[in-house]
Amino acid sequence: GIYLKDTHVVLNAIAAFGITFVPNVLTRKYYISLDPSLTLWITLAVFLDALGTLSFYETVARWDHLTHALSASVIAAAGYVIIRAIDIYTDDLYIPPRFMFVFILLFVLAAGVIWEILEFLTDEMVVKFEMEAFLTQHGISDTMRDMLFDLLGALAVAAWGTAYLSDISYRIARRIESFSASRNEK
Repeated sequence: GIYLKDTHVVLNAIAAFGITFVPNVLTRKYYISLDPSLTLWITLAVFLDALGTLSFYETVARWDHLTHALSASVIAAAGYVIIRAIDIYTDDLYIPPRFMFVFILLFVLAAGVIWEILEFLTDEMVVKFEMEAFLTQHGISDTMRDMLFDLLGALAVAAWGTAYLSDISYRIARRIESFSASRNEK
């Protein structure tokens, strides 16, 4: 990106690089370790998106679809883990498993809508301020395909990922409990 003087590639690489530190921060600062497959899942989604900025989005068929589905699955997993940890931690909240399935889908679709709005606003800014595009929207059909692949990623997690992600939810709930107990002691 620096060599090509491409702001989009540089910004995407910086964001991707920063996200790869999330598992390490969770482990070192919050004592929540992620198993290697979960870390690989997050890193792979970020890596493929960053790799796409080096023209893979334009030259490799369905690259955008792959990255949308994979990124959506990571967002679905994060949403599930957080809400499930809260559900485990507090007796005041009970989320039935069937609703959790719907929650995951709605959570990812909401995140996808926000992303598509950002793409739209970026396109508008690019035109208005004569800037170089760093997020691009290619019309309503592109937006709908993106949302469809977001939904597919969410469906995969809602259908199979919840059993796989329960362990991390319990670890986070225990960490919330210990953090809450330490705060109450002070």
